[in-house]
This record gives sequence, structure tokens and C-alpha cells, in this order.
Amino acid sequence: MHWEIISNTVIVIVLSYIIGSIPTSFIAAKILKGIDIREYGSKNIGATNVYRTLGLLPALFVLAIDIGKGLIAVVFISQLSIIGTDSVVNQELIKIIVGIFAIIGHNWTMFLSFKGGKGVATSAGVFFGLTPYVMFVVIIIFIIIVAITKYVSVGSMFCALLYPFLLLVFAEPRIYVVFGLIVFAVVIYKHIPNIKRLISGAENKIKI
Repeated sequence: MHWEIISNTVIVIVLSYIIGSIPTSFIAAKILKGIDIREYGSKNIGATNVYRTLGLLPALFVLAIDIGKGLIAVVFISQLSIIGTDSVVNQELIKIIVGIFAIIGHNWTMFLSFKGGKGVATSAGVFFGLTPYVMFVVIIIFIIIVAITKYVSVGSMFCALLYPFLLLVFAEPRIYVVFGLIVFAVVIYKHIPNIKRLISGAENKIKI
């Protein structure tokens, strides 16, 4: 049984990475306009750049799929490994592991020479799968911040920091808090170019 759990865990890690690697915006841009999204706008393969380049509906589609990648990994794919695991801690750890690899897949996709997006949407999907009620609070705050500042990057980074603190408020497992802090660090790392543009005043605002 021990080796069965290990093999199942390896399988779900690989599946989560592959699903996370699906470059939704790249595919959407190719199908809709025959362009490489990486050559337009901010050159990022995220929903915000799709919004600027292709419009609202394609951006919403890309956003939904990218969120779905993280959600599917945590809610469904993780179950393949959780079967036969009697420890709640182990079950939660497996969910976090597959979530991490879904995010890694999005940020460093195997389909685009291991270069990808910033992982915010896919991370949100992972968090929805772990703590949906906390994420509803985060999403509301995100919308408010973006509406006020017009900067998606500011909303993303602030909410990535807010999430682990809300986990403490809602008395969620400490392992979730640690995971939230790791994701926050990744989000900040991927947003370094945005931070530089914000400091210089060159960051693009989103039109709402």
C-alpha cells in the first residue's frame, strides 16, 4: 500500500504539472487572431495581456481556464493519491503538492520552452480548492483594489500577501499558511518587472 500511495502521488504530480502547463492565452491568441501573445502588449501569457490584446471575452475565457487548472488539480487530480491515505495531514499535504505543481506548470510551461505566466490565476484556483470562503473574501478585495488603483499587478501582489494572513484569521491549517507564503514569494518574484515599472511610473493601467 505504501508504494501504491507513492506511485499514485508521482502520477498526480505529473498530471498536475501537465494541466498547469496548458498555455491557455497562447492557444486562444493563435486560434482567434493567429498571433503569438508573447509578442504583444506586456508579452505575458496571462489574462490581463489577453484583455489588452484580444478583448474582454477572450480574457474572461482565459482567466476561467487558468483558474480551473489549479482548481481541478486540487479538487479532482489529488483524489487519485488521497485514496488509501488515512492521515488528514497527508491528505492536505498531497493537495498542496499537486497545487504547487499546477502553479509550476503555468509559470514554467513545458509547451513554451519552460517560460510561462505569473501564476496568479492558477494559484487562485488552487486556493479556491483549498479554502473557497477565504478566496471569496480575497476576490472581493482584489476587485476593490484594481477598481481604485487600475493596476492588476498591485491587486495581485496585495492579495497574494493577504491570503496567508486571512488563513490565520479563519484558523485554517498552518500548512496552508506556509503554502500561502510560498506562493506569495513566487508571485512577488514573477512580478519583479511590474514592481520596477510601478516605481518608475511606467506600469500600464487597466481600462475598466
